[in-house]
Amino acid sequence: MYDKKLQTPLQFLKGVGEKRATLFAEELNIASYEDLLHYYPFRYLDRSRFYTINEITAAPTLVQIKGRFISSQIIGTGNKRRLSAIYKDATGQIECVWFKGIDYFYKQIKQGVDYVLFGKPTVFGKRLNFTHPEIETLSEYLKKNTAPFTPIYPLTEKVKKFRVTANTIQNLTRELLILLKDQIDDHFLENFRKEYNLMPLYDALYHVHFPENMNILNKARFRLKFDELFFIQLSILKAKQNREAEVKGIIFNTVGSKLHTFYNNYLPFELTNAQKRVIKEMRENMKSGRQMNRLLQGDVGSGKTLVALMLAFITSDNNYQCALMAPTEILAQQHFKSLKEMVGDMPFEIDLLTGSIKTKARRGIHERLKTGQTNLIIGTHALIEKDVEFHKLGLVIIDEQHRFGVAQRARLWKKSIQPPHVMVMTATPIPRTLALTVHGDLDSSVIDELPPGRKPIHTRHVYENKRKQVYEFMQQQIAAGRQIYVVFPLIQESEKLDFQNLEEGYERIIKAFPPPNYKTVMVHGQMKSDEKEEKMLAFARNEAQIMVATTVIEVGVNVPNASVMVIESAQRFGLSQLHQLRGRVGRGASQSYCILMSPYEISKNTRQRLDIMTQTNDGFIIAEEDMKLRGPGNIDGTQQSGDPYDFKIASLTQDQAILMLARRAANAILNEDSELTDAKYEKIKQQLKKRHPKEIDWRQVS
Repeated sequence: MYDKKLQTPLQFLKGVGEKRATLFAEELNIASYEDLLHYYPFRYLDRSRFYTINEITAAPTLVQIKGRFISSQIIGTGNKRRLSAIYKDATGQIECVWFKGIDYFYKQIKQGVDYVLFGKPTVFGKRLNFTHPEIETLSEYLKKNTAPFTPIYPLTEKVKKFRVTANTIQNLTRELLILLKDQIDDHFLENFRKEYNLMPLYDALYHVHFPENMNILNKARFRLKFDELFFIQLSILKAKQNREAEVKGIIFNTVGSKLHTFYNNYLPFELTNAQKRVIKEMRENMKSGRQMNRLLQGDVGSGKTLVALMLAFITSDNNYQCALMAPTEILAQQHFKSLKEMVGDMPFEIDLLTGSIKTKARRGIHERLKTGQTNLIIGTHALIEKDVEFHKLGLVIIDEQHRFGVAQRARLWKKSIQPPHVMVMTATPIPRTLALTVHGDLDSSVIDELPPGRKPIHTRHVYENKRKQVYEFMQQQIAAGRQIYVVFPLIQESEKLDFQNLEEGYERIIKAFPPPNYKTVMVHGQMKSDEKEEKMLAFARNEAQIMVATTVIEVGVNVPNASVMVIESAQRFGLSQLHQLRGRVGRGASQSYCILMSPYEISKNTRQRLDIMTQTNDGFIIAEEDMKLRGPGNIDGTQQSGDPYDFKIASLTQDQAILMLARRAANAILNEDSELTDAKYEKIKQQLKKRHPKEIDWRQVS
């Protein structure tokens, strides 16, 4: 009954009507009673204090005062028409001005009546005034028994034009809460609420809109945040549980000759403890009889590719094939080259399949795959084409999976009769809360240490007026036999952006480092593949000392001799991208450097971002800070677009502790009753179905 009542269209609530309901639906996405209840304030104002006029300054603070209007008049015509009213208290007087709703407010203002005025003071003509303040009679204010903490709701300009204010939303919400007082039925039983210290649902909804004090507001917000995060985690964990029950994994019992031969005779360097740990975790998965679905996180240079090769050996030792899918041709070629070098003359066949492979060669690769001669295939989207057939596909490794759509990944999976084991690799460390939400259905492994001998990269933030000193440092590094990247954010002139573009930067570098003493190559995304490859190979062979490039080099270029990364207009990059670019150096034994160049005039947020880069090389710390600064929806490398869920009150940035508690609670319930069949979980089951109705098809995702 309650759920049915909640779906009532908003127009039937007293004080709304059809016209206003349409406005609310189009502008605020509020179409039903339920939408209004969950349209939460984004901040609160302390309205327990009344200012006097002589206390008011032009500081950006909302204030309220008590007094009377002593005059009001409409001035001007057309676009210059406005309402001017003089407002007075015992300490002085101030002008109030309205440019919109002029006739409405003119009728509202009556002299000799006490009013409460609420707004932000501004300065016009060296005098303080109020532009578009909220007004209500003192008697109305007292009648409402307004709580000291007044909620502020997000409102669009169009809504404001129709004189919808925070007061409007609050009054309608009050009306609705009175209407539903005996009908809001809590989906959590009292014992559960006590265990997790949760306020009853009705109380939480009431106090989030009408808080009496900060303590009760915090308790209300805690309950509502817990609800959002709990049902997301319950949905993710239940889906994972269903997949593990429904999808049986290929059993890899053998650790055979190929792995042992490589480990004993070909391993390029001693594995780190972190690499050993994640290989063991995945080995346990692949022999368990359950399909492995694991996320492998590791900073640039942490040795994820070597882990992938070890798993490919295990797969081959069990008479299955492995596919490694990379998002770009450059990265696929990089993997192919480095893995071929590691394998050497071992009897382990690796093939490369990309869009640029010629037809004749492609036919040969297809045949070797189909007959089982190929042990490991590395490729791009070309791997998911219809004519690509495997003999026995046992393991799929997806590099930087956010660059592939769900349907693309599924097409690779379907090339095996029995779903293969899946490992997803990313060099973009994901904050824990985001990993538990976006990738919460995957088991997680982390390589959190670098191979021995790797030195931390020294990072400095330098203003553009120090360019001469930067060039001198670059000359010193080149003289010592090192190579240098110079990265720019753009490749063409843009009127909207005020920084130097790639072509100008290239010309400037040529002038400072003239041929024939120096050779500089330029690489960007609009080049033809052959030309781009030629330039990159010239740099890789040390035939060029400087590569001027765009972020096309973010992945796919491995030049151990490159020791300096200069990032021009660093203020234009996000933290994760800066960290990825920095990871292009520091791959050899030499000390490496990253120089972040920016104008002196940058925002506080930008300065904070660049400071973080100079303070740490830890990708996980950087990812956490990036999420704090920019929010989860913008983090490069974790989502295809937007927020993973439609959070109305919870925040992955602010509410990590609540998320962990909610996940623990969801896990406890599923461990006790995996299908939620017990009567005490009936309301939770109903709520889960309502909030997350879409069943996940595990044939469609990795």
